Amino acid sequence: MSEHVNHHRRRFLGTAATSIAAASLGVIRPARAQSSKTQQANVAPTKPGSHTSFGPIKQIDAGLLNVGYAEVGPTDGPVVILLHGWPYDIHSYVDVAPLLASAGYRAIVPYLRGYGTTRFLSSETFRNAQQSAVALDIIALMDALQIKKAIVAGFDWGSRTAAIIAALWPERCKALVAVSGYLITNLKANLQPLPPAAELGWWYQYYFSTERGALGYTKYRHDFNKLIWKNASPKWDFDDATFDRTASSFDNPDHVSIVIHNYRWRLSLAKGEPRYDALEEKLSRAPLIAVPAITIASDFDGGAADGKSYANKFSGKYSHRILNGIGHNVPQEAPDAFAKAVVEVDGYTA
Repeated sequence: MSEHVNHHRRRFLGTAATSIAAASLGVIRPARAQSSKTQQANVAPTKPGSHTSFGPIKQIDAGLLNVGYAEVGPTDGPVVILLHGWPYDIHSYVDVAPLLASAGYRAIVPYLRGYGTTRFLSSETFRNAQQSAVALDIIALMDALQIKKAIVAGFDWGSRTAAIIAALWPERCKALVAVSGYLITNLKANLQPLPPAAELGWWYQYYFSTERGALGYTKYRHDFNKLIWKNASPKWDFDDATFDRTASSFDNPDHVSIVIHNYRWRLSLAKGEPRYDALEEKLSRAPLIAVPAITIASDFDGGAADGKSYANKFSGKYSHRILNGIGHNVPQEAPDAFAKAVVEVDGYTA
């Protein structure tokens, strides 16, 4: 890390006692004691929604895709790859990326397959959204951008993708920030039913399992996804303009196919591709994550917010944060806390 970046990073860090999140974002507390050499990151307060765009979106051929991505920060800074989920897009990081750039980081924020300006290079490619395929997209993007190693951070699909990269390609992952913890899918385990109250929260997966659901999502995707935003983040008072900036990403010609396949595959109702079988076999064993990691829970995680159910999946230096009053879209609802976690987990590698 250059001295220029070190200077910004020192300015960016502070003690736990000065954490701004306690007042505005809920208490943030580590699951494990940290060494005296490691301090919690202290991000200058930023009001969510302070930024509305990234500027020009870049495009690059990477693997099966032409990937659209935003890039913010110095080109020689340590790389952070920020991954969104469904039904969201790169705007989840519209405030996080500038915070990280101000600390000397190079933030890369790609549209996942089926979102925004990302396109398949061939019309013949199966519109596959199984977890290993999405993770390989990010590895291919890193190769195309000649990025050997990066901090990888995400939520929802992005959290799962980041965890897979950390588990299967640790040589490419400097550190991990994962909202909702360890989300790697085990298809066999996923066949087991949950208690009724928990099943209710996944109603849309069952809707997407039907042709009626696929037609409904095609016809009503704007209203459908706005409903998901409200249900997943009931305390987030977002306006129409904020939602509409992201909603334009759902006009991607492959969006519906990707979303429907993702949820059907996770319920073993749609097949993946044989080329990914070996990777899925590794993931079915719930591999440990050895790279330094911070997991973040919010109100969305309910009874699992304490992180105890997945803490043993992280064998390296690890801590857990709980954001009270925050919904599922953590980076957009609580950009300060998310950026702080990225900077702090970078300190775990020192």
